[in-house]
Amino acid sequence: MSQPARPVLDVEDVSIDLGGHRVVDNVSFSLADGEIGSLLGPSGCGKTTILRAIAGFQPLGAGRIRVRGQLVSGDGKHVAPERRSIGMVFQDLALFPHLTVNGNVSFGIRKQGAGDIRRRVGELLELVGLSEHADKYPHELSGGQQQRVALVRAMAPRPGVLLLDEPFSGQDLELREQLAREVREVLRQDRITALLVTHDQFEAFAFSDVMGVINKGKLHQWDSAYNLYHRPADRFIAEFVGHGAFVGATVLEDNRLDTGLGVLNGHLSAAWPAGTRVDLLLRPDDVRQDPDGPIRARVASRAFRGADHLYTLVAGDNVRVLCLAPSHQAHQPGDEIGIRLDLKHFVVFPRTGSG
Repeated sequence: MSQPARPVLDVEDVSIDLGGHRVVDNVSFSLADGEIGSLLGPSGCGKTTILRAIAGFQPLGAGRIRVRGQLVSGDGKHVAPERRSIGMVFQDLALFPHLTVNGNVSFGIRKQGAGDIRRRVGELLELVGLSEHADKYPHELSGGQQQRVALVRAMAPRPGVLLLDEPFSGQDLELREQLAREVREVLRQDRITALLVTHDQFEAFAFSDVMGVINKGKLHQWDSAYNLYHRPADRFIAEFVGHGAFVGATVLEDNRLDTGLGVLNGHLSAAWPAGTRVDLLLRPDDVRQDPDGPIRARVASRAFRGADHLYTLVAGDNVRVLCLAPSHQAHQPGDEIGIRLDLKHFVVFPRTGSG
């Protein structure tokens, strides 16, 4: 029986204190060969500190970090950043203004043979569609082109792991997601294992195979984007990832819930005793607009999202829910519409507050 492949990046029980305050608390996760991950969380949650520790710029208080099976931090060992086979793309890109695109990309491999340098730079520039810009300087490029130069410069030495510290934050929202998808495709083609730090969940969705949600130094869940959205491990993730509303409910027998929107039939992933008061998570895609739907709801507000409107609706016993509907079916605040609930798997948490 074959042994499972060793992770390319393995972060094990890492804790870090800064100024007498614990900013990273017992964090563990790993990335396989060619896997692309993200650390997602609000500002100040500790995600950049973890990235700095992986890169070698931040010592650990406890735990271990391994890159391709080699211990680089922990147990009294600290390998210098330049000896970790780790590439970095910084938030400010840090391109050398006095070097051409060719010069920037070849900088990290300048000790290799001239033929090897020419081949590697050529294949990378072709990969990101910048072959015709090899002799230009950074100030002659667009923001997106500069982003690609910074990426392939970090990829040129074929690092064991590539770290990206909010590299898309200087771009507008639409371009951020587009760049995240493009960068993901480039990394895929070159089989680079990568870890992105971001506070933007949609950027992380576009970029990642697997994601970790961090808050106050703790890793709440390391999972696929699908599971973070549809099967959040705790209430913080349910509120931080995606949109949603909580509806008060009481657990009945046979996996049923009694809510202000009626009795719902579905599946509870955990055993909740009948009579337990819980909060049910309803995502906007759980609520479908339906003129013949059994539930009548009043439009409280709407937000235009391009192809869709995100409606805040009030239904039943003053229950607020969110609903996505095509933008060409525009409803005004105060309008009454029909809806139905389309969910089989219940995500519930212990009831908070009154009601």
